[in-house]
Amino acid sequence: MKLGKRLQQYAFLGHGYFSVPPVVSPSLDQCPRKAYCCRRFRRGFTLIEAVVGTALFLIVALAVYQVYVGVFNLIYSNQDQILAIDVANEQFEIARNMPYASVGVQGGLPSGVIPEFQTLSRGGVPFNVTTIVRSINIPLGSTGVGSTSSTSPSEKLIAVTVTCVATSTCSKNFNSLTLTTDIAPANLITDSTDGALSIKAFNANGIPIVGANVIVTNGSTTDPITVNDTTNNSGYLQILGVPPASNVYHIVVTEPGYSTDQNYPASSTNLHPTVPYATVLSQQITSTSFSIDQTGTLSISTVAPSCALVPNVGFTIVGSKTIGPGVPKYTATTTTSVGGTDILNNMEWDAYTFGLNSSSYDLEGVNILNPVELNPAGSQNILLTVLPKTPDSLQVTVKDGSTGLPLSNASVTLAQTSPFYSNSLTTGQGYFAQTDWSGGSGQSNYINTNQFFSSNGNINISPSSPATGILLAKNGVGGTYAPSGLLQSSTFDTGTSSSFINLVWLPGSQPLAVGTTSVELQLATSPFNTSTTTWNFLGPDGTAGTYYTNADASIGNMHNGDRYLRYQVLLNTPSATNTPDVSSVAFTYSTACTPPGQVLFQGLSAGTYTLTTSAVGYVTNVANVSIGSSWVSRTVVLTP
Repeated sequence: MKLGKRLQQYAFLGHGYFSVPPVVSPSLDQCPRKAYCCRRFRRGFTLIEAVVGTALFLIVALAVYQVYVGVFNLIYSNQDQILAIDVANEQFEIARNMPYASVGVQGGLPSGVIPEFQTLSRGGVPFNVTTIVRSINIPLGSTGVGSTSSTSPSEKLIAVTVTCVATSTCSKNFNSLTLTTDIAPANLITDSTDGALSIKAFNANGIPIVGANVIVTNGSTTDPITVNDTTNNSGYLQILGVPPASNVYHIVVTEPGYSTDQNYPASSTNLHPTVPYATVLSQQITSTSFSIDQTGTLSISTVAPSCALVPNVGFTIVGSKTIGPGVPKYTATTTTSVGGTDILNNMEWDAYTFGLNSSSYDLEGVNILNPVELNPAGSQNILLTVLPKTPDSLQVTVKDGSTGLPLSNASVTLAQTSPFYSNSLTTGQGYFAQTDWSGGSGQSNYINTNQFFSSNGNINISPSSPATGILLAKNGVGGTYAPSGLLQSSTFDTGTSSSFINLVWLPGSQPLAVGTTSVELQLATSPFNTSTTTWNFLGPDGTAGTYYTNADASIGNMHNGDRYLRYQVLLNTPSATNTPDVSSVAFTYSTACTPPGQVLFQGLSAGTYTLTTSAVGYVTNVANVSIGSSWVSRTVVLTP
């Protein structure tokens, strides 16, 4: 038994033996600290150790998987790229093996038999193939290779661009590629009778545009020519070997996300184009240039003076760039949506003038002021403030002569002697005016223009037919006037947060018998209407104990920022036989939708009027204006 155990401690190696010490687990008797040894040699993995081990394994496995996927995608992408290169090289070999005169794009310059666009499949992957053949000029060198003319080509450059038919057919990392090669003729090319076109593309700042798309056609039915190419690193495209012709070459320059520029033919609507179709002369270079840049966005809203959106309003827009005398490059007529807005995308940088094309509305003004400047890749938000149309209207824009900016707080007076008419408006301000109260009380919101909210019973609003204003009531037939009376208006809605400017009433003076404070007004404003049941009427100092007694007074700024307004009129008289009279109450205000530097006179009759425009610190301007159509616009420039 002992011998068997001894033999297990040896192993046979070659012709000898080596000793292997036995692996013997210690017993509890051999451990001084028996409990510790038992735990040390008999315990398994704890839960924490298992979780940490699993996490480490997942991290390593995920890293290995990502490397595997990356390698696979790289191989897949490289395979598609190799197939695309093979397609381009095949096109080069086809061109090299055809006669030199046939090397060209069908219907292009130089003309040839190569299709401009093809769809070719290689390795089960379909590719779009675009081929450009361009005549190039290399000056005649000592080797005898080259051209002796600046308009005749010495050889041809072929550019082949290969892209995927659809992104799903190629790997996501596949990039389209463009390869080029030169093909030279067997012999020296001598001068020809052809000419050349030199086309330059630059942006709004005059910087050349690299890779701009250029399309040149001649519009011929017998020998059509189409060149589809791009500008070089200097923003030029030079086309050599162009057949001479007069005013036949149509050139269009554009770029994705950019505006388009082109030349134009003479027509009945454009007899003398600014840039006509190009003419190419024999052995001469025709140079022309075109300006394009990133397009922008115009967002248009048609609104009432209260800032409420007005739907379905037709408007016109005309750019300042022209393609001929009096022929704008851009003009359009469109309509805002049921939401009162319209967005015009892909608009060229320009200065645009807006007007209305509506049978229902007059244009009170534009914010931003006409013309609206749009910069490359810019955007502008335009508010067209409109009012219900009246038979004849005059819209006046007042500008500062030094800056050209709209001038606010300018007084604009329109007057006529026969029939008599006189009205004054202030630029940059909206207004409400009530001139009739004969409809009686009981109206909470100002909807019917001849009604009001309430009175204390001592007000007479029908002294004659038709009503002429607010007066004190008499006590019985032939009686005396009440000593005082109070009328509270309906609620006026400016439509949005407002700055209140002036309070005006007429007449401005009263009979001496009624005293100097016979007419007193107070104002109450609120940001809310439906929740306002108690109106706090205040005077000019913001307290309830004061009143506006000047017939043309500035409104206290404590009301600014509110939207809704009511006024109350207090009439007083010490005379039993005399009463004060109020024929008109008006207040002016300003909102974000109030057109800057602009006013609108409505309800005019045809005829000649005197227009007087003045402002503090400026020379008064007086001019005659004829009204004979439904809407007339005038611009007045005031000189400091």
